[in-house]
This record gives sequence, structure tokens and C-alpha cells, in this order.
Amino acid sequence: MTDLTKLTLSEARDALHKGDISSVEITQAHISAINEAKELNCFIEVTCDKAMDMAKAADETIKSGNAKGMTGIPIGMKDLYCTKGVHSQTCSHILDGFKPEYESTVSQNLWDDGAVMLGKTNMDEFAMGSSNENSYYGPVKNPWRAKGSDKNTVPGGSSGGSSAAVAADIAIATTGTDTGGSIRQPASFTGLVGLKPTYGRCSRWGMIAFASSLDQAGPLTKTVRDAAIMMESMAGYDPKDSTSTNIAVPNYEAALNGDIRGLKVGIPSEYRVDGMPEEIENLWTQGKEWLKSAGAEIVDISLPHTKYALPTYYIVAPAECSSNLARYDGVKYGLRVTGDSLDDMYKKTRAAGFGDEVKRRILIGTYVLSAGYYDAYYLKAQKIRTLIANDFKTAYQKCDVILTPTAPSAAFNLGEKVSDPLAMYLNDVFTVPASLAGLPGISVPAGLSAEGLPLGLQLIGQAFGEEQLLNVADVLEGAASFNYKPTKWWGE
Repeated sequence: MTDLTKLTLSEARDALHKGDISSVEITQAHISAINEAKELNCFIEVTCDKAMDMAKAADETIKSGNAKGMTGIPIGMKDLYCTKGVHSQTCSHILDGFKPEYESTVSQNLWDDGAVMLGKTNMDEFAMGSSNENSYYGPVKNPWRAKGSDKNTVPGGSSGGSSAAVAADIAIATTGTDTGGSIRQPASFTGLVGLKPTYGRCSRWGMIAFASSLDQAGPLTKTVRDAAIMMESMAGYDPKDSTSTNIAVPNYEAALNGDIRGLKVGIPSEYRVDGMPEEIENLWTQGKEWLKSAGAEIVDISLPHTKYALPTYYIVAPAECSSNLARYDGVKYGLRVTGDSLDDMYKKTRAAGFGDEVKRRILIGTYVLSAGYYDAYYLKAQKIRTLIANDFKTAYQKCDVILTPTAPSAAFNLGEKVSDPLAMYLNDVFTVPASLAGLPGISVPAGLSAEGLPLGLQLIGQAFGEEQLLNVADVLEGAASFNYKPTKWWGE
């Protein structure tokens, strides 16, 4: 077989099960590719020995006839998943040296199904960012560059290391997490499929928290079928997570029947935002035509509180962040900067350990939760969040899924928006509403910008409607026929 790193997850699975390749071979191929792609800065730790041990065990499992969908598949783990005995620092200086003595539920589910860990992927610190420029370990470079340009673009965030790794063919698939769009937006920027499942579908236990009512695990993959296979392995009820939902996990791959005749696709008028590039609008129109040609019915819907979603998110998420990050004080684990007193140690540790964006969100969150401002900001934001969720419930009386753009632009250049937090936050304008409502969303690569950079379309499904969502995404993927790859410029 030719280049093993070019295989999709489903192709690799089938080849492994047939005995055409071994997990050791495909794992070694990806480790070599990672070493050649260090310039991209996708991985902050590569677990070579562990990966080869897991690959050998996977090959034995395949020989015994007990292989599952993920058995022998080499993947990258986002750095906020706790992995036993392995670097798990959510790319923050404040967690220096932290190697947990336990495994997150999602990663354990994948290892139980025979997946192979290549290492930990880079990310925005504590998952706070839309460009992966907020990592203590430096920014990730998107494998994609604009036509004729030698300037580096961002891979999206916060799961930028995960998305860039798959786009560069140095991991077959990766895990990401999505709080306000951190799987879907990077997928759009790098030409991948990114799935955020319904809140509660995947356990959050062992995930280093940003905003507990929003964080959700999901896969970044090369195809919709790959996402279906990986999602089935990641999902499941977990009694250790009180927000985990005890609903059986279906066979998502079996749901990809290609039939969407009679299905109603909602088009929300509120997603036509001021200043949206014409190429995004045209791609959205093309997406409607693709689904209509496949037998779906296009219906206009309204999500009237959409315009309040972004400010609501940037009150709720920082409030939860300021609470969750209060535990990092230099006492129990991670970085410790000594001072003249206990309070002085706290101050110096947190000042040195947190990056600028994390500090910014902690300050915003502390402010909106403070006496005198709680009712004016946080409580009001929670009420608007309920209205946004109700908008979706009303819309789903008229449609089955919703089609929107994923991001308001293609990938932008490194450093272009890093000094303008508001411009950066606007990257989440299309992804945040579904996150606030706890609904599943998926980004599918659908075209290229005028500069030759990937553009994605987003489908939003009903709660625990991932089967239908993946099936529609599979049809959209087939119609778009996105088979572009970045021109390799790294490792040369």
C-alpha cells in the first residue's frame, strides 16, 4: 500500500481488518510524519514508545478477531484530556509538569476500543481562543496557505493542533473539544469534518474544564464516515459525570444511508450578518442547492435571539472560567512561584502561570459574577440563553436540521487579529448559538475561498439527533466533493 498517512480512518480500519497493513506500520508512518512536521507545532508531546506498545497490542487484538472500529488507528489527543502518566497541561504554564494518575473517560473509551495515542496536540491555553495563538508552547501553523503566499495562517482554535495535525496527514484523526465552536471553526479553517455532539453525549470527566455547561468532546476527521466511527467510540454514559446522559449510543456509521428525501432543512435569516463575505453567502446558497437536489426541502426559519448569542456566550463562559480556574493556585500541583506570604504566592503563581487571554476572561468572569453586577449581567445572560434554546425548539417544529456557514471567513494570517480580542471573538458568531442551546453541530468542508483556503458549511441538529445530522452531513460532503489538500511546504 502507498502512503499510509493519506488513508482515511475508515480506509485504515478496513485495511487493518483485512490484514493488508498492521497498526505498527501505520503508527510508525505517522510518527515519522510528525517528526517531519515539527515546524507546524501540532504536537507538544509525542508518545512514541507508548504508541508502539499500543499498536502491537492492537495488532494482536485484530488477529484474535475482536477488533472494533478504532482498533489500531493512530490518533492525537488534545492536551486538555487527562491521560494517565502523560503530559496533560491544557497548554498552560500554570500546569507545568502535571501528569495525572487517571485517564479521562473519553480517552479511556478510545483506548478500550484499541485506538493508538500518538501524543498530545497543541491548543489555545485552557481552550480559550479562536486561532491557537494563545498556547504557552507557541502558535500552531495551518498547513494551508493562501495561493502564491508564504505567510502562515491560523488553524483555528482552540483545537488548532488537532485540526492542523489531521490536515497535514500526521494523524488519521484527533480529539477536540468545543465550547463555543472550537471543533467546528478549526475544521472549517483546515478543510476537515468537525463534530460537536449534543451536550451530555460524551463524558466530561477527566477533561480540564473551561466552561462546564458548554464544554463537549468531539472528533476532527477527514470524512463524515470517519467522524461517525470515532464518535461511536468516544460517546457513552458515564456515572462519574453528572451531566452525562444515559442514552444508548447508536451505530452512527450505519445511519449513513444517503437518503434525505423529504427532510426539511431550515435556513435562519439571522445568520446573514453585516459584512459577511460574498463567497461565504454564495457557498451557503450552493449548500442549499446541493441538499435540495438530494431531495430535501428548504424552509426559511427564524432564530430571533441569535444577535444576542455572542455577548451572552462571552458573559456565561468567562463566568464559569473564573470559577473553574480558581483551583490553580500553586499549592497542590503545577507551577509554584514562591512569595512572602500565602497570598503573595497565589498572586505570583497566577500572574506567571496564566496567559493574557486567560487572565482577560478570568477578569471578565469575576466582574460579571461580582456583587452588584450578577443580576445585571450573568443572570440576564442566563435568561437570554434560555430564549436562544427556545428559538431552536420552535424552529425544529418546521425543520429537521439547520444549515448555516461555519465561520464568517477563511483562515486569517498568524498575528492578524491577536491584538484585537473583539475581532477574534467574532469568529464564533455562527457556532456559539448551538453551543448555548447544547445542540449537536458539524462542519463539512464545502469549497475554497478566492485565495484557495478551505470554507466549511455547518449543520445543526436536534438534541441527540446525531444519526440524522451525520447522514445529512454525509450527503452534503458527497455533493461538495471537497478533495483538496494543502500544498506541502513544511519539513523541506
